Amino acid sequence: MKLNKDLRIAVSGKSGCGNTTVSTLLSQALGVTLINYTFRQLAAEKGMTLAQVIESAKTDDSYDMYVDSHQVELAKKEPCVLGSRLAIWMLKEADLKVYLYASDEVRANRVFTREGGDLKQIKEFTAMRDSEDSRRYKKLYNIDNNAYSFADVIIDTSKYTPEQIVRQILDELKMRGFISE
Repeated sequence: MKLNKDLRIAVSGKSGCGNTTVSTLLSQALGVTLINYTFRQLAAEKGMTLAQVIESAKTDDSYDMYVDSHQVELAKKEPCVLGSRLAIWMLKEADLKVYLYASDEVRANRVFTREGGDLKQIKEFTAMRDSEDSRRYKKLYNIDNNAYSFADVIIDTSKYTPEQIVRQILDELKMRGFISE
């Protein structure tokens, strides 16, 4: 894969959509850095659980602001794939903006498969997380994360394997002249 420019690709979607998997595979295919700095990484760095970070972020905007600004700073430094909930909104410089989506049921089942636990609790937690994310994004940035029609590529991840999704993105990059194989 040959990059025809310093490429920055933004990949967004709600939890369980395949963001991390697709972003990882895409960055490997392109030979560029993966940037996927999320609440999960922040929680690990702070010695907190993900649920604790989410709860803290409800009343302390610094959690979101740090994660969002930090990942954009990282993305501006080098060719990369930025995979995050707000990547397509926050990385204005992105050469290609990709939005991944799947039904609530599919997303909850993926989280269950990945992390185990009680499926009913995962569905409830995922719904709460989606609601809290949407509320915070609107409050902090006036972003409606359910309004993604401006993305260059929109993919229903329940219809394709991660590899097929990456192929679609690579085909789009090739068509736009950003890469050559």
